Amino acid sequence: MSTAQAWPPRTGPSPARGGLRRFVRPPQPQQERCELCGVVVAEAGHRHLVDTEKRSLACACTACAMLFDHSGAAGGRFRTVPDRYFADPGHSLDDGAWDLLQIPVSVAFFFRNAALDRLVALYPSPAGATESELDPATWQTVLGGTRLAELLEPDIEALLVRRSEGRYECFLVPIDICYELVGRMRLHWQGFDGGAEARADLAELFARVNRRARTPKEDPAP
Repeated sequence: MSTAQAWPPRTGPSPARGGLRRFVRPPQPQQERCELCGVVVAEAGHRHLVDTEKRSLACACTACAMLFDHSGAAGGRFRTVPDRYFADPGHSLDDGAWDLLQIPVSVAFFFRNAALDRLVALYPSPAGATESELDPATWQTVLGGTRLAELLEPDIEALLVRRSEGRYECFLVPIDICYELVGRMRLHWQGFDGGAEARADLAELFARVNRRARTPKEDPAP
C-alpha cells in the first residue's frame, strides 16, 4: 500500500530542494547567473544541471550545460537536464490504473533516483512536493512496460501524468518542468482543491508540454 509524506523524505538525499526554491521565491532584482562559472544567463530559457550529490538543481549557461551533457562527466556528479518532451499515443491510463497509483490529486510525476536505486513518485501540494511510496510491482503494472519508461533517464527526466475530466495524459519531460509545476502550485494553492489560479497554472503548463511533445520514434538516434 502506498503511503504519503511531505517532501523531502526522512531518509536518503532529497531531489532538487534548491531547484524548488527558485520556482517559489518572489522575483529578485539581481540577474540570474550560471552557478558554475558565474556568467549571466537569460532569466527564462536557460539550462539546468542536477547535482546528484546534493539532489538539487543549478542554473547553467550553454557552455557549462554542454560539459555535462553526457553521463560520467565530472565523475557523474552533475547531469544536464535534457530538453526533450515525449508523448506515447499508443498507451493510455484508465481509472483502474490511476487507483493503483493511489495519487490523491490530479497530477503526479515519477522519476528514478539513481542514488537510492528506486522509483520516486511525487505530487504537488500546498506544502510542496509530497512523496508517495510506490511499490515496484505497481509501477511495473501501470507504467513500467511503456515506451516512455524505457526511455526515461534517471534523475534528469520524469514521467508526468495527469487526470482531467475523465481523460489521462502521460508525458516524458525534463525534471525541472516538474519542479516548476510544484513551485507554481505551492505559490498559488488555495482551499482544498487548489483554486482557480492554481488550476489555470496547471492547464497552461500542460498546454506547453503538449505543444512540445512528440512521439518517441521522432527522436534522433544517438
